[in-house]
Amino acid sequence: MSIPLPAGEVLFDHAACALLVTAPDGVILRASNTACTWLGYDHEELVGKIRMRDLLPVGARLFYHTHCQPILQVQGSVAEIQVDLRNRRQERFPVLINIMRRQEGEQPIDHWAIFKASDRQAYERELLHARKAAEAALEARRDAEEALKRLNAQLSAADRRKDEFLATLSHELRNPLAPMRSALDVLTLKFARSADGRLLQAFDRQLRHLTRLVDDLMEVSRITQGRMQLRRAPVELSTLVRAAAQDLAATMEAAGHTLRLDIAHGAVMVDGDATRLSQVVLNLLTNAAKYTPNGGLIELHLASEDGMAEIRVCDDGIGIPLEALGNIFDMFSQLEPALDRAKGGLGIGLALVRGIVELHGGSIRADSAGTGKGSTFSVRLPLSAQASSPAAAAAVDASPVRVRVLVVDDNEDAAQILAMALECAGCDIRVAHSAGAALALLPAFAPEVALLDIGLPDMNGYELARRVRLLPEGERMMLIAATGWGQQKDRERAFDAGFDHHLTKPIDFELLRTLLQRVGSSKDFDR
Repeated sequence: MSIPLPAGEVLFDHAACALLVTAPDGVILRASNTACTWLGYDHEELVGKIRMRDLLPVGARLFYHTHCQPILQVQGSVAEIQVDLRNRRQERFPVLINIMRRQEGEQPIDHWAIFKASDRQAYERELLHARKAAEAALEARRDAEEALKRLNAQLSAADRRKDEFLATLSHELRNPLAPMRSALDVLTLKFARSADGRLLQAFDRQLRHLTRLVDDLMEVSRITQGRMQLRRAPVELSTLVRAAAQDLAATMEAAGHTLRLDIAHGAVMVDGDATRLSQVVLNLLTNAAKYTPNGGLIELHLASEDGMAEIRVCDDGIGIPLEALGNIFDMFSQLEPALDRAKGGLGIGLALVRGIVELHGGSIRADSAGTGKGSTFSVRLPLSAQASSPAAAAAVDASPVRVRVLVVDDNEDAAQILAMALECAGCDIRVAHSAGAALALLPAFAPEVALLDIGLPDMNGYELARRVRLLPEGERMMLIAATGWGQQKDRERAFDAGFDHHLTKPIDFELLRTLLQRVGSSKDFDR
């Protein structure tokens, strides 16, 4: 006769006590490993061949038939009966037995749980100790949860009061600003010619700066309270980005900065609030101008790929310490070098930018190689339906691409064929099959673009990108990850390592040509 095995088969076989399953006539149908060990029989010697009466001395056998069997028939279970068992060598040892009768199929089956009497007291002591320890741990957990609830309530209340304070403060500051703005307009109209223009210009600049701070306070308080409403409509980002750059042209000129634009050809359409998106670009450009020493270079890029529009603001300013990148978008976040520059600011501009971008379903990230090495802020926004076919926006430019490109790939065939294609496009090419060889080529060749495979033999492409960025010739180099790893987490890891772009193999050559043409166009513009 076969018995279906329960779900806890492994638990049955390896239980610390002896477990047996018997037919009503006492024939053993199943035995655990512990039961076989105590009784001195192999599993095959017990199952189907030995009855329980064969394991009981005469007195215990009589007690089983006269007391246990009737109780099982009436109650279905027998608990804590102490008897002796006999092992294969006919040695007796005292045990405590528990029997439960269950109906399985057409006949009842008895399940036996057997404990050695000598182990029982120790077992009960351990069980009691474990129960007390569990109760103490549960009580401590309840106390900790209550303390955590109280702390969360306190933090929520403090956060709510902070948001209410910011909203109130920004609102109250607008009251004196309005007449001040009007007064300045009147002074300009009446005394622009007779008064010293430098005084009015200084007044105007500082008043605009104060107004912008108040605007930021109001907007960030609306975001944190979930009250900012977007007025969505199709927005063409190329025009918006150029307009933002024009608005800050005077600021850039006053600081002696060079503002370089790299705007995608054709329309880049998103579904968004044009006013809020302008705030994003203006804040990022203002931030770059503020924390870049006079005479610096600031770049504003707009591109679209993979269904996303990307706005990047790069500068060669004071940079961001690596340990601060994680909280750079937190409200009131300020860096020590920024404070040392005494440029002011409340530390809410980037928090505001992040809030607006996320309300648009986008994302923002900050990258920096460290203090003194500049910063890059990248905003990604979903393209709208009107921009679903970027390939049709502009014809492919087949003009030669005069760019120095380094191809790094340990697959020689892949590297050489890609190099040939790039040479046909007009590029000056060098090839390396390891990270070490690539680093050795950099000083003499000075590539403007490097395509790096990730799985290199001596170090991976991420580490190579980080090392390149630390070199003088690597700071301005366009780094492209050319890899078979194409999931979102791989793209994020590549950008974290310092790559500008992430292309999955097989590489779309026309897309690569477009990226290279941007480098060539920028170089021509510089000249």
